[in-house]
Amino acid sequence: MSDTPFGFGLPPEEPENGDEGKKKDQQSGGGQGPANPFAFGLSGAGGAGADNPLAAMFGSLNPNDLGAAFQQLGQMLSYEGGPVNWDMAKQIARQTVSQGTSDGTKDASVSPGERSAVQEAVRLADLWLDDATSLPSGSGSAVAWSRAEWVEATLPVWKELVDPVAERVGAAMGDVLPEEMQAMAGPLIGMMRSMGGAMFGTQIGQAVGVLAGEVVGSTDIGLPLGPAGKAALLPLNIEALGKDLSVPKEEVRLYLALREAAHQRLFAHVPWLRSHLFGAVEGYARGIKVDTAKLEDVVGQFDPQNPEELQQALQQGMFQPEDTPEQKAALARLETALALVEGWVDAVVHAAAKPRLGSADALRETLRRRRASGGPAEQTFATLIGLELRPRRLRDASRLWASLTDARGVDGRDGLWAHPDMLPTASDLDDPDGFVHREQLDFSELDKMLGEAAGGSTGKTDLGKKDDGAAEDDGAE
Repeated sequence: MSDTPFGFGLPPEEPENGDEGKKKDQQSGGGQGPANPFAFGLSGAGGAGADNPLAAMFGSLNPNDLGAAFQQLGQMLSYEGGPVNWDMAKQIARQTVSQGTSDGTKDASVSPGERSAVQEAVRLADLWLDDATSLPSGSGSAVAWSRAEWVEATLPVWKELVDPVAERVGAAMGDVLPEEMQAMAGPLIGMMRSMGGAMFGTQIGQAVGVLAGEVVGSTDIGLPLGPAGKAALLPLNIEALGKDLSVPKEEVRLYLALREAAHQRLFAHVPWLRSHLFGAVEGYARGIKVDTAKLEDVVGQFDPQNPEELQQALQQGMFQPEDTPEQKAALARLETALALVEGWVDAVVHAAAKPRLGSADALRETLRRRRASGGPAEQTFATLIGLELRPRRLRDASRLWASLTDARGVDGRDGLWAHPDMLPTASDLDDPDGFVHREQLDFSELDKMLGEAAGGSTGKTDLGKKDDGAAEDDGAE
């Protein structure tokens, strides 16, 4: 877990002290540097923005920029929306993307040739996956996104993921004052909440902007970030990922298309899975504990003329998960669910790619390491909500799904997604053989009764159905 999961600010587009700053930047290697992509300004007494942290948000404060800077400050203080200023998050994410990645790569519009190549790769991937899984295609369309387009398309889902913990923080800001003082301090509380929303927006925008420079699709973090039924790949980032792999670019793109298409099948035809995963994230967020003693101290000494004091306090680890049985259970539930999703995708994609791609083993290992050892997704979530979103048992889950395929066949393996209670648990990952040979539970009668009680005409789950509700020919009655 990040020690300072709530540090805010945005690296300025230019050094704050003009040409002299540029010289210093060149000597030091420039700005934050790639070693810490989530250093948001107040990282040290001598760091950028140390004397004026708000400059990190506004860029270089020369006279020509003062008007825009004060306009943005006014927007920050007048914000009256939810716990996160998402307009600011979007603005800063787009600005971060426009600055390019640490290797100097700038975002670019997707060319017609790249768009066509992605569509063909997803089409071929779906054909290969037909032999590896009983779940039908979940990709109604295939799109190629620039980094900026990825930001635009995924922000609605980030809102759903981050708002729960931001709500807790916003409520804590108002609850630390005694009730008899809250009416008198109304304007101050309103200002703090506005600034809290802006600070969350700044942090989230920065984190999502950095992540946009590294992801290769819409499902990199194991959650469906894009619109339903839309398989998406980022050609620019795919090229960056593959340049050091000694693998033809076409094979890298096709392997990543297999992973994207496999995720799409799972989320499209397991109707409860999305809410299960998002519920696990929200359950974890509910266990985030606010250090009220520290917050009370900040509120008691808050000076409206020095809003950076609040920013510094938020950066110093005020929000930590509670060490309770409920919180540990929420984390275990989330980690197991992520491992099962990523393990299934890993096993299915390997089955589809191994006979057809000579580089399948090398690409599989590359993606496993990238996903399981702490990549951009983990950093982003550790920054946003203090949560390491990592499928720690990816390899265990993949082996279990492969064993299920051998023992029960493709249909028997995929049938476990029909009901959440049929899935392996964390203890099953410890004893995969025991789970594989255990008698399979049958929830069909329960589903039928529930369906009839709800006025439905059939007890079938949505597993294996098409998006429009029509049954597949290869298993529906």
